[in-house]
Amino acid sequence: ICLYAEMAGRIAAVSGRAVFDLVRERLGPRVALLNLVASYLVTVLTLAAELGGVALVLHLASGLPYLLWVPVAAVAVWLVLWRMRFQLMERVFGLAGLTLVVFAVALTRLPTDWGTLARDALMPGPSASGWGVYWFIAVALFASTVSPYEVFFFSSGGVEERWTARDLADARTSVLVGFPIGAFLALSLIATAAVVYHPTGASLTTLDEVARPVVLAFGAAGLVVAVLAFFAVTFGAALETGLSAAYAVAQYFGWQWGKRVSPREAARFHSVLLLSVLLGVLVLMTTVDPVTLTEYMLIVSAVVLPLTYLPILIVANDRTYLGGQVNNRLTNLLGALVLVVIVVASVAAIPLAVVTRMGQ
Repeated sequence: ICLYAEMAGRIAAVSGRAVFDLVRERLGPRVALLNLVASYLVTVLTLAAELGGVALVLHLASGLPYLLWVPVAAVAVWLVLWRMRFQLMERVFGLAGLTLVVFAVALTRLPTDWGTLARDALMPGPSASGWGVYWFIAVALFASTVSPYEVFFFSSGGVEERWTARDLADARTSVLVGFPIGAFLALSLIATAAVVYHPTGASLTTLDEVARPVVLAFGAAGLVVAVLAFFAVTFGAALETGLSAAYAVAQYFGWQWGKRVSPREAARFHSVLLLSVLLGVLVLMTTVDPVTLTEYMLIVSAVVLPLTYLPILIVANDRTYLGGQVNNRLTNLLGALVLVVIVVASVAAIPLAVVTRMGQ
């Protein structure tokens, strides 16, 4: 994701245009339409999963059924997207999400066998259900780290913030610092679950079980911090996915778009934004479990990943848009290698889901 986000940010900074805008122009409307349909489907499912995540957090904090919180979460997301400035939105929820560091700190308070944890991380073995389930989970986790909305949001955000070629260094710093920090926090959360649950072979099915390691380490104060962290990351992701859905549609059709543009001047963009949030709510109102929805969303995301990342690699090598800022040989080599992994994950996703019955 660092590699391709850097390409997407460079495209936005040098050309002044978002990735999806150039994909349609470079590859033609038919190929771009296929890309649009696939990415919009995945992004709306992701938005539904994130709204469900916000509702689960509010359920954890209040005890009220999570379905009661779904429309509340949707209205809150819509209001923030409607009223809050782009830069403020990014900073508030980006910084609040750093509270997930409580899971990393919890590892130092839990009875962590660091040698065993490192050995199991570096030399993985099959799960109790076999290698098929292991690789199913691996593909799903991989898809979660390179979800299409991330590069669309990063590129469009660069245009929102009016990046130019002079901002390339700052954009690269954001990529090389922000994404690895997110990965570290996610790994910390996984590690605490491994320390607490793996020895007994227990499976996690609820959000309070995910928070339990922090509670064991810090008590009630840990639970409060964990709830705040869960809310920040799910709400922030819902904001990004909602915007990404609207970005893609507006950029494909050449509409006026962006949070810096008044809703009256970008009415179609904001209409798609509202429609996407409503679709997310409708998905959740079928009473589908948000965790189950997330699992299915990740598999669908894995299938369509090549449609997102191949066009980015093509545009990042086009001197018409980037001039002398096209990919160098090393970037293309790494990009090609990552693309091979993406294609393998895409091809393997559905067979693994069928054979393992979604990892059961």
